[in-house]
Amino acid sequence: MELLGIDVGGSGIKGALVSAETGDMLTERFRIPTPSSRKPDEMAQVIKQIVEHFDYKGPVGCGFPTIVKNGICKAQGNLHKSWIGVNVDELLTSATNHEFTVLNDADAAGYASMNYGVGKGKDGLVIMITVGTGLGSGAFFNGELLPNFELGQIPYKKYKKIELWAASSAKEREGLTYEKWVKRFNKFLKYVELIVSPDLIIVGGGISKKWSEYGHLINIETDVVKAELMNHAGIIGAAIACLKEQHHGHLS
Repeated sequence: MELLGIDVGGSGIKGALVSAETGDMLTERFRIPTPSSRKPDEMAQVIKQIVEHFDYKGPVGCGFPTIVKNGICKAQGNLHKSWIGVNVDELLTSATNHEFTVLNDADAAGYASMNYGVGKGKDGLVIMITVGTGLGSGAFFNGELLPNFELGQIPYKKYKKIELWAASSAKEREGLTYEKWVKRFNKFLKYVELIVSPDLIIVGGGISKKWSEYGHLINIETDVVKAELMNHAGIIGAAIACLKEQHHGHLS
């Protein structure tokens, strides 16, 4: 069975067809830059283009870069403030004429790891951290999703939220070396460890491709591993979440 997964990010919106049986991507990733306005209608039109690119007919799963509760956007995240209060499920269903299941993007990436990757079969509290424009986080207890853990929103010093200081966008914006950036990321992980005492932390997002540059410099008590699905995890997990939604009802 083929499912379409879409991963909405602050810089790009990506999609691919995914096998429901294996979690493998069946097509190349198709990416369109996120509109600079980051407003609902403009972004919905990009998502429509992605659906049409694949000539796809079924339900669509979509990872979204902020808090989504019962289909409704609850926080601005790295998007335009006009997203707050929007029923994202309904907006995208209306724009595309396809049924949409929308969930937090880090929750989607976590679904991929917990079903097909390094998190499969792991009990206890597993935290998925996606490092990109922001710091996304997904939480799973004994394999079950605890939706909308937004650990990147922790306030830090003069910053409104720690992700502005420790995400890979901060590394690029300030021209930091991996050694300097990972000190910030390590500080964030120590806060995660202090607040929720996880049994395992999985690190994903685009920067996980460079794990060899910084993974050995992470220094906390909790086991920290790379998400082997890397920046494909959001697409794969969104597609699988769509399947779970059909079987079990709403995710959040």
